[in-house]
Amino acid sequence: MAGGPEASDRNWKRSWDINMMAHVYAARAVLPQMLARKEGYLLQTVSAAGLLTSLGSAPYSVTKHAALGFAEWMAITYGEQGIRVSALCPQGVNTNMLKADHPGTRMLLEGAIEPEKVADDVVKAMAEERFMILPHPEAGKFFQNKANDYER
Repeated sequence: MAGGPEASDRNWKRSWDINMMAHVYAARAVLPQMLARKEGYLLQTVSAAGLLTSLGSAPYSVTKHAALGFAEWMAITYGEQGIRVSALCPQGVNTNMLKADHPGTRMLLEGAIEPEKVADDVVKAMAEERFMILPHPEAGKFFQNKANDYER
């Protein structure tokens, strides 16, 4: 879904529903039982685009930022009630989505990793109860650079 403000309302809504509201719907479905048990774990699949940005697709980038914000909110709001939250923020992963010919995905192909590596990173991070899961360590460095020099 390429484009900026001129992207169609349909594309913006689709991105919002897939990239953000899916997390809300999942939380609504499982949180009551988790809170009753005083334990649970939510893995939010965000994207490095939620930390940085995704050139060429405002709907994707903006909704991924929102997904990260929701994950942070969930972690802060429910952490003391036994609910753990992790945000998975990979860059390129060798899946059909990355192989599709979209403007923002071409540059990710070179450093793409296999889904099995992402899964291993998720299992390890969840065992450590880490919030941020970065299968591409460079995404963390880029995020740090962004935080240290936002004007850049």
